[in-house]
Amino acid sequence: MGIANQVVFSETMQQLAETDKDIIAVTSDSRGSGKLVPFAQKYPNQIVEVGIAEQNLVGVAAGLASAGKKAFAVSPACFLSARALEQIKNDVCYSDNPVTLVGISSGISYGALGTTHHSLHDYAALRAINNITIVAPADNFETEQAVKLAAKHNKPVYMRFGKKAMPFLDETNSDFEFGKGRIVRNGGDLAIIACGETVYPAWLAAKKLEDEHGIKTTVVSMHTIKPLDVKLLENLAENGRPIITVEEHMVYGGLGEACASHLMQNGYKNSFKIMGIPDEYTVTGSQVEIFNYYGISRDGIYKTGKKLLKI
Repeated sequence: MGIANQVVFSETMQQLAETDKDIIAVTSDSRGSGKLVPFAQKYPNQIVEVGIAEQNLVGVAAGLASAGKKAFAVSPACFLSARALEQIKNDVCYSDNPVTLVGISSGISYGALGTTHHSLHDYAALRAINNITIVAPADNFETEQAVKLAAKHNKPVYMRFGKKAMPFLDETNSDFEFGKGRIVRNGGDLAIIACGETVYPAWLAAKKLEDEHGIKTTVVSMHTIKPLDVKLLENLAENGRPIITVEEHMVYGGLGEACASHLMQNGYKNSFKIMGIPDEYTVTGSQVEIFNYYGISRDGIYKTGKKLLKI
């Protein structure tokens, strides 16, 4: 088992800042929750605290980026992607400022704090804005690579991290590139496409399907929601196998609908199921309890796979 992706984010930022004085973290009273206290202690001149003011956070980060700094704007994903949406749209994306927007405690990481603190809308909102890459790393490897890549990307990036310790996934492809999905398990009977912290339960479900029924499942960490890896998506769909998408997001507007839209518009007719949070008042509980309730779990994904395969 690894550590929380948020911790890996902080550690990678410290590595980068050691040799690059242009790396700047901008926080909205979030250095603690963003695990950036060690960063601030080591590099006090490379962190800016704006307080609980997410719109200012994005504006300041955009200004720093326009002056040549590599700005990482760090704030809870629920507030960053909603309260500061206009600044993200205009000051970052439409002005082409290379800010990395870091949504921490994303999805339903805040658990019992409830729906006001869930970020189940961020993919949908940001996918509708031109000129932004949207990334949800699945494990510690992807997190480290994503942060390093964002630091030299020179374009707007949104990446989200959760609070849960994440295991290292089995790798058949250890390369990491924005816009290129990562295959973490291979099989020809079923495909499960997931992102962020849902990749691991998808991997567990695939293992259970093989152990109990001999079903061979390809599991993809589609860490980049935008731009989508449509070549990989089409390759998965070619043999007609059923496809499941899994995300820590509303079922509307996210990874699943992006995949379904592309396949439908290009003539594919695979059986298809989007798994995520439905359009209702979200139940209250821990992240694990909410995942289990909505079937975003090993057993829930396993049952969905059996249903699509009619076994």
